[in-house]
Amino acid sequence: MSSADDRRNVRAGHRNGGGTVKGFIHKDRSPHASLNDSLDGEVQAFLTDEDQLHTYDDLTKVNPVTPTTVLKCLQARYSVKVFYTHAGCTLVALNPFQPIPGLYSLDVMREYHYAPQPQDFKPHIFIVAEEAYRNVQGQLEPVNQSLVVSGESGAGKTWTSRCLMKYYATVAASSSVVKSQDTVERIERRVLDSNPIMEAFGNACTLRNNNSSRFGKYIQLQLDRCQLLVGASVQTYLLEKTRVACQPANERNFHIFYQMMKGATDEQRKEWKMPHGQHFVWLPKAEKTIEEDCFHETLEAMVHLGINTERQGQIFRILAGLLQLGNVNFSSSTDESQPCNVDEQSKDFLQRAAELLCVPAAELQMCLRVRTLKAGRQSVLKPCSQAECGMRRDCLAKVIYAQLFEWLVTFINNSICADKSSWCNFIGVLDVYGFECFQINNLEQLCINYANEKLQQHFVAHYLKAQQEEYVSEGLHWSFVKYQDNQSCLDLIEGSPVSVFSLLNEESRLNRASDAKTFRVRLEKELCDNVNISWDKFSKVPHFTVAHYAGKVNYQIEGMVEKNKDPVPPELISLLQKSDNSLLHQIFTDKETENLTTKGLSKVTVVSKFKNSLESLMRILHITTPHYTRCIKPNPECKPLTFKKEEVIMQLQACGIVETIHISAAGFPIRIPFRSFMQRYGLIAKYSRFKSESHCVVDLETDSNEILRPEVEKLLRVVLQDPALGPSYCLDSGKHNSVVHCGRTKVFLTQSMLDLLEDQRKKILSQCAFSIQCCWLRYQRRRLHARRKSATLIQAVVRSWLVRRQVQRWNRAAAVIQDTWRKWRALLKSLAEAELDDAKDLVEEDVPALNSVIRERGSVQLSTIQEPVTVRGWPMGLALASAPSITVSLTATGFQKMMSVMASLNLPSRRGEYKVETNQYTQGLASIRAQPKGSVKLHCQRSPLLYADRQPDLKTAVSGFNEILLEKTL
Repeated sequence: MSSADDRRNVRAGHRNGGGTVKGFIHKDRSPHASLNDSLDGEVQAFLTDEDQLHTYDDLTKVNPVTPTTVLKCLQARYSVKVFYTHAGCTLVALNPFQPIPGLYSLDVMREYHYAPQPQDFKPHIFIVAEEAYRNVQGQLEPVNQSLVVSGESGAGKTWTSRCLMKYYATVAASSSVVKSQDTVERIERRVLDSNPIMEAFGNACTLRNNNSSRFGKYIQLQLDRCQLLVGASVQTYLLEKTRVACQPANERNFHIFYQMMKGATDEQRKEWKMPHGQHFVWLPKAEKTIEEDCFHETLEAMVHLGINTERQGQIFRILAGLLQLGNVNFSSSTDESQPCNVDEQSKDFLQRAAELLCVPAAELQMCLRVRTLKAGRQSVLKPCSQAECGMRRDCLAKVIYAQLFEWLVTFINNSICADKSSWCNFIGVLDVYGFECFQINNLEQLCINYANEKLQQHFVAHYLKAQQEEYVSEGLHWSFVKYQDNQSCLDLIEGSPVSVFSLLNEESRLNRASDAKTFRVRLEKELCDNVNISWDKFSKVPHFTVAHYAGKVNYQIEGMVEKNKDPVPPELISLLQKSDNSLLHQIFTDKETENLTTKGLSKVTVVSKFKNSLESLMRILHITTPHYTRCIKPNPECKPLTFKKEEVIMQLQACGIVETIHISAAGFPIRIPFRSFMQRYGLIAKYSRFKSESHCVVDLETDSNEILRPEVEKLLRVVLQDPALGPSYCLDSGKHNSVVHCGRTKVFLTQSMLDLLEDQRKKILSQCAFSIQCCWLRYQRRRLHARRKSATLIQAVVRSWLVRRQVQRWNRAAAVIQDTWRKWRALLKSLAEAELDDAKDLVEEDVPALNSVIRERGSVQLSTIQEPVTVRGWPMGLALASAPSITVSLTATGFQKMMSVMASLNLPSRRGEYKVETNQYTQGLASIRAQPKGSVKLHCQRSPLLYADRQPDLKTAVSGFNEILLEKTL
């Protein structure tokens, strides 16, 4: 057991030096008379201060623990609207029978989920849920958890299970993982939406409860390695399908039928052939309205689970067909060789049922009134009696509804169940029908009460019996607490070789009509030695009485054998397989359904199937950590805030609450094997500041408890050396320790000691994590520094190489430029020298006359020359022979394009200034040179430099290609 609800104040029973709580049986006790007198006095003294009774959150604090003191505490808490109370390893939940605002809100869920110690809060169902969730997170073996919610019908089990599922769907989906957020929300919604559908099809309003579960279910909430909800699966047990065709007095049918009647639209009513005001025999108490009659919520849940509109229509048409089938009545025929008669009104209902079920009306009527007998290879038709016709009608309705319910469960599982590889742990929520005792009890009540007996035995065997026996075997000083063991009742119901079930199955397999009186005689003969069964010999109705743990129940034998056989006529199955309703056709052509029509059907009875499924459930519970919640019904009338002592005390005594409190107050609810204990907490002894003198490394793979036990004791001494702890925490083999005990193979702990171990382990792990972080950060910083240093060196080398390469390129480019420039200068110089002539030759030489063509193309009139001279445009530098100081006027007559690029320049000279003017433009002129033989050549040149001086200052040196090259020619 790892339940934490009972461990918060387990020292309450160890007052006065660690003695056990009063009420136990010890060897050194005084005589019984004085003990009873002392106990009565203490009870009176305890009950004197009634104003403080409601403050006991945990009933292990009550001293003394008696049914009276426990009852008074529960009543006081119920009167102040406190409905949850810890009772050792269990949580007691009292049904308020009215909504309590804010008790199950999302804020309350988060408060318990994020609390460091939820046990310090007020008792709540969320504490049990959170403890199971943290056990999964902490990987405490066994990892898988089971929440067992038990109690009588109407005690609030279904509501409690609904709150648990909503809690897990909230806290397990509250993840910051972005990639899975949409998936988690979708799964959360689907898991929650499975509840309204299953309650609509599986719950009904009974005398004891408006929302009574008429089937059992075990819901596995599947969690991945991060404890996120990734899926769920549902296992169901024994649906009470007889309620479809036979409702007990003052009780209703399943909720879904009433939801259809009250929530359907006019169009849907027309489609389902359910007009307003129509009466259905199988819908008693239709005028009663309860909270569960919410059709819209069921439809919305179907949509979220993936049941489309077409499939919904098929489902509701089937259900409407069953209601029409219930209005069909038969009357006996005057001729026994003829089938039973069907009146006109019933024929109308039969026709509607056939249309809604999509089967031929004639074949449906034939299957209900005539049965087929096989004699060898031949088939013989035999008319059915009126009673047999009614049974076949009811059988058809029951088998259709049962198979439809199984299909819904399968569809829900396919919709919400995750792949096996995606989840590793689960938390199971068990919600089964409560203990029932009606005026008429039959096979259904026997199976329901048998399931409750199994769950009670699981609690007894797991906690009340197994824990005490383990205390003794492990060497603890323990005095047994007496408790009510229901094993003898289970032996009566399911034992071997002779039991009620075995005799019932044997009677069912006989190929003959059953007789209730004969079966009662056989039960009395075979089971007369069992004290848990009795008979009323003066009763005219055959029955037997079973003394269950919750009280005696009378079971009517009439019809029990037939219900156990659960026969389904093959012709009905064949008819349904021909249905045009695709859903109905799919259900009854399935392989599993086909197996029901084989000869092996008579060998598999109702109790056999239920027993096998219940044993499978018990195996799951045995390999998980159970958490018990006992729901208590304060009054049988379901009145809000009404507490009846007689009703409550019977339930407390039946489920063993007082014995549970005794054992929880004095015992050690946590038991860990030596090897697991050392594997989890061995690091405390290694890293704690309170180290033992001789610490040695132990091989944890060994299975020898003799080797591990001394090391466990050393570890416990190291933990208990903390001066902050009181003297009661001192570990001494000669004294009884109230918080920890080292047995022969296991360590027994209370919750306070487990919390202490976990706190120290967390501190050490935090220190180790801090050291690892420091080393890792130091390593990262060193590696980063080395990388930066290497990067700096590489960058310096690369930069130097780049600079050297750039400088080399510059040097090569400069050499090329210099060489080109020198060649260019030399070329210009040679051209200028070739063009220059002596100026004197220009004056002395006769100027030849220019022809008209030259004149038209372009000419220049010089002021010192009477006749125009030839003007030629050269691509290279222009040259003009100059006198010491003259003014040259240029007149262009037909050379506009060339002359437009010329300009007047103030040109420096060793002999003065030269001025070149045009009569049209003032633009730059590169150079003017005169040829000595009479012709003048003008050369226009564009400088290759971007910012060459076109009009240089006289006071500055002239540079660039615009420099006027004048050389002395005289």
